[in-house]
Amino acid sequence: MTLTAELQTPEDAARLAKAETMLTPRFYKTDYAAMDRLDMSPIRAEWDAMLAEYEGDNNHDHFTRTPEFAAEVAALSADWSPQLRRDFQDFLVSSLTSEYSGCVLYNEIAKAVSNPDIKQLMRYLTRDESRHANFINQSLKDFGLQVDLVGLKRTKAYTYFKPKYIFYATYLSEKIGYARYISIYRQLERHPEKRFHPIFKWFERWCNDEFRHGESFALMMRAQPHLLQGANTLWIRFFLLAVYATMYVRDHTRPWLSEALGMDPTDYDYRVFDITTAISRQVFPLSLDTDAPAFRAGMDRLCTIAVANDRAKARGGLLGKLQQGWCAARASLCFARLYLLPVKHSELPREMRVAPSW
Repeated sequence: MTLTAELQTPEDAARLAKAETMLTPRFYKTDYAAMDRLDMSPIRAEWDAMLAEYEGDNNHDHFTRTPEFAAEVAALSADWSPQLRRDFQDFLVSSLTSEYSGCVLYNEIAKAVSNPDIKQLMRYLTRDESRHANFINQSLKDFGLQVDLVGLKRTKAYTYFKPKYIFYATYLSEKIGYARYISIYRQLERHPEKRFHPIFKWFERWCNDEFRHGESFALMMRAQPHLLQGANTLWIRFFLLAVYATMYVRDHTRPWLSEALGMDPTDYDYRVFDITTAISRQVFPLSLDTDAPAFRAGMDRLCTIAVANDRAKARGGLLGKLQQGWCAARASLCFARLYLLPVKHSELPREMRVAPSW
């Protein structure tokens, strides 16, 4: 594992936020006309109940820093290792980019559609993600790394995704985000001495926002049942594996954050997978067998390949490029083998909504 240089300036943070790699969050565009045609009438009672929760806005006062926040950051960060400092900066920038990506996408959908159900939901989602992004940006400001979000929106590349891909990817992103945050929060409840930054105190109510966002996309998919049947199950399988693999490789090539929280990266990731799998049965008719020895061996191979690719990239030159190409081929083959492993099938429950009980 190699450690890249610590971020020094807002420009460094902006470059990281704008980077386009397999492990960095992206900005998306979609088919707004198709979004406008979505019909929520098959799940009207559940939909209206969910919108009422958004209207209640129980987190309206949550994302406000206490007067002691910055002083606590200064006191705690004085003891950080260079690895932890760089890894936490990366975590903040990646989280900011992910939250702001959702904010931008939801706002664009809200502006483009006339469907009242979709427009109202997207306005609520934009509100929540904007709060999250700005709260993270305040923590970056403590390190002199605040990102110009307007500039990021203008200059970062956008990827086009069909609505169904947005549904699969965003649902999983929100649910795995919940699982990650609540696992960290529970760990720090047990070991408060491991809380090396005050932002973790906000994680419980924060992750419940993530959970509710995932519920919204679950309802949209359940209202369009063809998205969960036939050939579309192959796409569900792909997005499950892609999200899990991305998380696993990222956490294992930069393990200092989870280790600083007193967690083994492998135990932490499989705990997150277990929670996400249990939740996603509300909407997905299949799940990955993350306990299978072949699955776990494949995930470890992806990490080994990622480390080799980083070394090849650092080497540079023609040899480095050739080695990167070989790593890409090996990673593709490994991913394909993981994709073809047996999966678990289940019937969709009649009750669509799930309580955040972890």
